[in-house]
Amino acid sequence: MLKLKLVFLSFLLIATTVFSQEKKVKKVSNKGKMFVYWGWNRANYSNSDITFTGSNYNFTLQNVKAKDRITPFNFYDYFNPLRITIPQTNVRIGYFFNDNYTISVGVDHMKYVMSPYQNVKINGVINAGTPFDGIYNNDDIVLTHDFLKFEHTDGLNYVNVELKRFDEIGHLIGMNNKNFQLNITEGFGVGILYPRTNATLFDQERWDEFNVSGWGISAGVGLNLTFFKYFFVQTDLKYGYIKMPNIRTTNNPEDKASQSFTFLQRNIVFGARFNILKK
Repeated sequence: MLKLKLVFLSFLLIATTVFSQEKKVKKVSNKGKMFVYWGWNRANYSNSDITFTGSNYNFTLQNVKAKDRITPFNFYDYFNPLRITIPQTNVRIGYFFNDNYTISVGVDHMKYVMSPYQNVKINGVINAGTPFDGIYNNDDIVLTHDFLKFEHTDGLNYVNVELKRFDEIGHLIGMNNKNFQLNITEGFGVGILYPRTNATLFDQERWDEFNVSGWGISAGVGLNLTFFKYFFVQTDLKYGYIKMPNIRTTNNPEDKASQSFTFLQRNIVFGARFNILKK
């Protein structure tokens, strides 16, 4: 995770350097264009403390580890719009309100899976008529399936609005500005978390429904290659913070979980641009 953060900071430094240059370059006009894209992501997550509350329990698991869940590549899952939520997917639509700035709305469909059978510290009280009842004070516990299964796999849905800047850098390497444009992008986003949390607590009935669980903020940098004016491929690094104080865990609305963590996402997307303003 540290290496990926260093790469992220390096991209940000490059973006700052390019933005500060004042070279006179013939620009491609972007103002008034819309764009759409669809692609896929991988994500890393920081450890997090997860607090579970209910009418007969209140406890916190400390430094819980989690990872994403990648779908093995196959044409049916990755290119079928009806199965868009099977892989970890990015979908976005946006608008150039001037030549260099965009506003967009999209969904980062990540997946978050708590690693099973890890040993963590637990603090709190459980009095729910289970084998795990007791008072815990910084005790060790193994996260077995009969105690807890916890994942946001359909998915960790970050529904967000982004403001980004685009700067053409292809001229620095002699790229044909007419048919190919190489752009560096940087920006930030804010949004809500709308996960479908798959949770089984104390071996009770599984909960697996969508719920507005919290909010997130993010910042990102990337490279965009636009070719023949209308099509592009783009890769991004995005770093963000997620806070979810309202995670549903069972059929009982009193049962909740809360957690916060950071994420580092890498994605590759394919898209198109088109004019909506008459020339």
